[in-house]
Amino acid sequence: MYKKIVWSAIGLIVVMVGIFVILVYTDSSQSADKTNKERRGTEVRAASTSEEEEVVKVDTEAPNPFGKNSTQEELTDEDYRNYLHKMSHQKVIADEKWGFYEITSERIDWLWQGLDKADLKNKNVYREILERWREDDFSKVDQDHNAIWQLQGGTIGEATGILSSEEEEAFLQETKEQ
Repeated sequence: MYKKIVWSAIGLIVVMVGIFVILVYTDSSQSADKTNKERRGTEVRAASTSEEEEVVKVDTEAPNPFGKNSTQEELTDEDYRNYLHKMSHQKVIADEKWGFYEITSERIDWLWQGLDKADLKNKNVYREILERWREDDFSKVDQDHNAIWQLQGGTIGEATGILSSEEEEAFLQETKEQ
């Protein structure tokens, strides 16, 4: 009977030590994962046929969908205002429109994801706009345009309404032909 108690205690201690080791290992690997995700590229170790590990470079951030070299971390308020303003031109009525970026879910998501990576003064304004746009809600796109336009100090080209589907399609066609 005494031997059973001793062996049970030893077994319990071994299990507890094993759980402790697993928890410590999991916690450190999660911390390392967070650190790796903060970098643009991370190293992933993949098992190879030999006993050595192969190091594979993985790009964790999608390239800038606006065709620029800047990363999400490098984005400034000026970048956000520029991108959002020019994207809104696809959907708004205005006497003057300078510049254009086609609205795509890739661009919207990339900007939205960048909000938590960049140091921005007007982050809440951009977040409200992008959250609506992510849901394909462009019912306030003229107000969105004008909010950004005002942040830019706009004096000419205020949005006065929202284009109909047909007008938007014509604008896209005209812009693509230029």
